[in-house]
Amino acid sequence: MPAPDESTPARRLRVEDIPGYDGPGTAGDDEVYDTFVDWVAGRGITLYPAQDEAAIEIVAGANLILSTPTGTGKSLVAVGAHFAALARGERTFYTAPIKALVSEKFFALVEIFGAENVGMMTGDSAVNADAPIICCTAEILANLALRHGADTPVGQVVMDEFHFYADPDRGWAWQVPLLTLPRVQFILMSATLGDVTELAADLTRRTGRETAVVTGVERPVPLHYFYELTPVHETVEDLLNTAQAPVYIVHFSQLAALERAQALSSARIASREQRDAIAELIGGFRFTTSFGKTLSRLLRQGIGVHHAGMLPKYRRLVEQLAQRGVLRVICGTDTLGVGINVPIRTVLFTALTKFDGTRMRQLNTREFHQIAGRAGRAGFDTAGTVAAQAPEHETENLKAIEKAGDDPKKRRKIVRKKAPDGFVSWGEPSFRKLIEAEPETLTSSMQITSAMLINVVARGGDVFEHVRSLVFDNHEPWKRQLALARRALGLYRTLVTAGVVENVDGRIRLTVDLQPNFALNQPLSPFALAAFELFDIESPEYALDIVSVVEATLDDPRPVLSAQQYAARGEAVAAMKADGVEYDERMEALETIEHPKPHAELLQEAFVTYAASQPWVTDFELSPKSVVRDLYERAMTFDEYIAFYKLARSEGVVLRYLSDAYRALGQTVPSDLRTDDLNDLIEWLGELVRQVDSSLLDEWEELIHPDAARHAAESEEIAPPAPRNVTTNRRAFFVLVRNELFRRVQLAALDQVEQLGALENEAAALAGEATPAFTALDWDESLEAYYDEHDAIGTDAAARSAAMIVVDESPAAAEGVWRVRQILADPAGDHDWGISADVLLGASAEQGVAVLRVTSVNRL
Repeated sequence: MPAPDESTPARRLRVEDIPGYDGPGTAGDDEVYDTFVDWVAGRGITLYPAQDEAAIEIVAGANLILSTPTGTGKSLVAVGAHFAALARGERTFYTAPIKALVSEKFFALVEIFGAENVGMMTGDSAVNADAPIICCTAEILANLALRHGADTPVGQVVMDEFHFYADPDRGWAWQVPLLTLPRVQFILMSATLGDVTELAADLTRRTGRETAVVTGVERPVPLHYFYELTPVHETVEDLLNTAQAPVYIVHFSQLAALERAQALSSARIASREQRDAIAELIGGFRFTTSFGKTLSRLLRQGIGVHHAGMLPKYRRLVEQLAQRGVLRVICGTDTLGVGINVPIRTVLFTALTKFDGTRMRQLNTREFHQIAGRAGRAGFDTAGTVAAQAPEHETENLKAIEKAGDDPKKRRKIVRKKAPDGFVSWGEPSFRKLIEAEPETLTSSMQITSAMLINVVARGGDVFEHVRSLVFDNHEPWKRQLALARRALGLYRTLVTAGVVENVDGRIRLTVDLQPNFALNQPLSPFALAAFELFDIESPEYALDIVSVVEATLDDPRPVLSAQQYAARGEAVAAMKADGVEYDERMEALETIEHPKPHAELLQEAFVTYAASQPWVTDFELSPKSVVRDLYERAMTFDEYIAFYKLARSEGVVLRYLSDAYRALGQTVPSDLRTDDLNDLIEWLGELVRQVDSSLLDEWEELIHPDAARHAAESEEIAPPAPRNVTTNRRAFFVLVRNELFRRVQLAALDQVEQLGALENEAAALAGEATPAFTALDWDESLEAYYDEHDAIGTDAAARSAAMIVVDESPAAAEGVWRVRQILADPAGDHDWGISADVLLGASAEQGVAVLRVTSVNRL
């Protein structure tokens, strides 16, 4: 049977094609059902029995809980649900856990129902927000439901990946619509819901509709399970030799996934023909980072790597190659359960335990089945394979026993390898138990926050009853409901004290107007806007200070902050050793060293003051940090920053943070608070992100201005479009030039002539020149002459300002260069020395960075 796939090009699904349709609600249930089934058949698909049962229940107006394995066509059921809602003239919402999935579903539904019928809502913006079909994250719908209650303009809700209901941090967003939308038809879908008896009964009680449960369905592609006692490389070799590829090898850390891929590279994974096919496919792809070069080598051997720390363009490349069937092995993490959508025949678990952020523990049943369910795809495979690798010490002990054979003397001499310290045991019994067990029953994760309370108060009406219902008529046990009630009461008192909420003759109401997207996008942006006033717009540090305010409102990029703290502690240890500080004193001092936090004390004090009048902000945490600022002050390129902090495995995390910072700066800082320096910095940051990987900015742009035709065309491309010429954005390119010059100023200030020489060698290589025009020896002689006249070189904000650079762009047309002069900030303020250089425009455009050729360092 063909794989149900709503993305296959075919005729539109239109309510006008329903026999007898003469406007919303005029078509009978049978006619709606028959029209949908005919449309499906026109795509060469026959509905599975579970899909057919689900479609009948939806058309009849029942709620539906669809808990069927991966590959049983839940997406097609969702399409049928949207169609039934359109036929009834109802508005229908589709929710997913992450924006990327929302975006993908948006484009898929546009193709099926037409652009005029589909909209999308994100925290950033809304597209066709009045459309009858809306795609959004669960949080968007939850906040709308809190704000409008039963009057929310929606008749049907399709909630995908509903197992997120149990997520400790986000589960509230999956529960709130169930509690507050009594007139809505709900379709709840996931492959791993567990026992839903109580949930179904509660849904019927609240909505007055029957709730159909479709579950226990056999997979159309059966799975076979194996517990492997051979070493991993032998297991993989056996899977490849028995036609079980593609194999997804699941690890529970990014480092382990990469190490496994590199270890397998010594084996013959792909044939000569397969390797040639891969080389042809990726021939035009730009592997621009150090990790990219490693990935390129692995891919050419038929081995993919896939995890959240990679640049988006690399993850997408691996997915596209896998979809084309040319990768035989992919080493990745357990994010497979929510991310990659490719034909995988075998899932191989390297362990059945994971670190959950607090402790090492065994996988629960839901986690196991969520990952295992990716094996064996309908339309590609007749069966799938799920294998679990025995612990390494168990494998080695078995190998030693086999080697000893039946000789009792040899067997007695075997020294059994013990499990490593801290090892959480698993074995074949654990594996078999996971296979046979049903996913755990979903547990409620309801929360009450100031933002939720404000949205409920904004609804008006009987606010007390609305909050009481939210607190005491949810899915939590009684004791937990009492705790939520105490929390709600405390928040209410805080809001009243702050003057945000008032009680006038028993009527509770807001005293402020809420923005339409309240609590949806960068919730601390209003605080940032207020905090900008703390800084002097005339200060040389102003642009960087504004960056620090915005950075304090962003989510922490944990790998970066850990690396910064590690580097800071390393520098501190070296300094203390040089000063003769004793070991115990050094260790005590190290505990106080953190990652850089510019203006932390000032911002925290301002946050406390702001929260007194806007207490809802305490739902969120202010987190001062310096990543954009650190990158800028170090005058590094993206690759240099990654190398400096050893972040190759997390370069995707770094880029996502930089992209978020760029968007936040653009959206948060009003035009009257922007200086030329700040505009330069924002332009530089955006260009830096684009040159590394424009995927994130393209995704953001697509969410704001979706273009279905462009999306369809680009989704077929293996190589992403080449980044635009870096020299065409003059403002951003000028900052790149300034940074390159200032790197030299910083090294010159430290008299680091060898590093300066290395910098010139790198620049010459980028320009395709055999030797640099200015060598380490030239730097040494020039700086010796400078230091004969001056004691130091300044490196503060004034020293790196645009006023210290002279640019002559006139030779550009004839010679393809800018001529620049970086003035050195001497203690006397004479400004009589400087660095002269040529900016090579052609090489810069080719490399995506500013390429300089230093020509002299001398007195003016």
